[in-house]
Amino acid sequence: MRLNAIIAGVGMTRFMKYPDKGLKELGTEAVRSAVADAGIDLADIEAAYVGNCAAGLITGQESIRGQVILNTIGVGKIPIINVENACASGSSALLQACAMVTAGLYDVVLALGVEKLSHPDKLRSFAAFAGAVDVDELNEMIAEMTKAAASEAGGAGQNRSMFMDVYAMAARAHMERYGTTKQQFAMVASKNSFHGSLNPRAQFREALTVEQVLNDRLIVEPLTRSMCSPIGDGAAAAVVVSEGKARQLGISKPVRVTTMVMHSGWNHREDEPDTVELCAREAYEQAGVGPKDLNVIELHDASAPAEIIGYEQLGLCPRGEGGKLVESGATKLGGRLPVNTSGGLLRKGHPVGATGLAQIVELTEQLQGRAGKRQVEGAKLALAQNGGGKKGNDAAAMLVTILEV
Repeated sequence: MRLNAIIAGVGMTRFMKYPDKGLKELGTEAVRSAVADAGIDLADIEAAYVGNCAAGLITGQESIRGQVILNTIGVGKIPIINVENACASGSSALLQACAMVTAGLYDVVLALGVEKLSHPDKLRSFAAFAGAVDVDELNEMIAEMTKAAASEAGGAGQNRSMFMDVYAMAARAHMERYGTTKQQFAMVASKNSFHGSLNPRAQFREALTVEQVLNDRLIVEPLTRSMCSPIGDGAAAAVVVSEGKARQLGISKPVRVTTMVMHSGWNHREDEPDTVELCAREAYEQAGVGPKDLNVIELHDASAPAEIIGYEQLGLCPRGEGGKLVESGATKLGGRLPVNTSGGLLRKGHPVGATGLAQIVELTEQLQGRAGKRQVEGAKLALAQNGGGKKGNDAAAMLVTILEV
């Protein structure tokens, strides 16, 4: 979708486990930060889209999550629309906000992504992930993945998110077909740990060597714990405004949402483009750019292999050469195209409903030159890729966003 919307302000919590904080505290912290960053008042918000994935299972809050959160700080009366779309919930909320501004229906719209994913009973958290597939096919999928796993590390959906088994299967297939190595996967995790060590809002701040990643506890072959995104809580928000409102606010370096493309998964042939490829191709065409024009990327690295495969899907390198790309250092800060400067899902964290908007927070700050030690020099064009769930042989929901200054 071609868009004409401006990010006026962004804000987020640190991602981590918050045993004493709920959706209200997390969500309102991110909203207050984004509103202050935009230089507006809460009363200026004309509509709000609130992305959340797992509150029903984790906290019991259903149906009116956005209204419950925003009324805490006096935001009511306006249209508040709840968006649930697996790990793409936050990005989906942003898409709706940008579409409404582009259509001229509103001048100021809030997009919020918030998640309370941690729970004393880990099975609750794992159940939230399991609900992001066709539940009628769930037992059959788990049995297939358990049979395929070359590990005795416990059952899918019981001792780990079943999606780690999905990623592990994809990783093993990539290794067999292209010769990608476990060490190259570890390089992704090590790189992102370095980036995360520079990010005060990251869940994990320790920089890891490749050897430390490889020697970490095995989850499911070939994934060690450091190659898997953690369970955590948090919120991220963006204030989206029209061009006229941006001028009125005097935003000195407006970040424009040029395009957002969404596709849903289906049973496609192996030789057909998948959701990421479709979204990326359409986004590049609509924005009039290509992979070589990008300066910084936030990519959905729910596992380390997902980042390597994502390089190829986004056209950053030929199919099968993602491992070589990370090995070259090109995707690390200082390289020609830094990826996941925030630390990515692996280190910044992955509170699923907030993840897509957290990517937008990072990229907005990068494009405005205020990313601190993580700053990519001269960044003018950025891409975010965020998806989640599983339907058929692909992600259930996938989005690619292009931002520019």
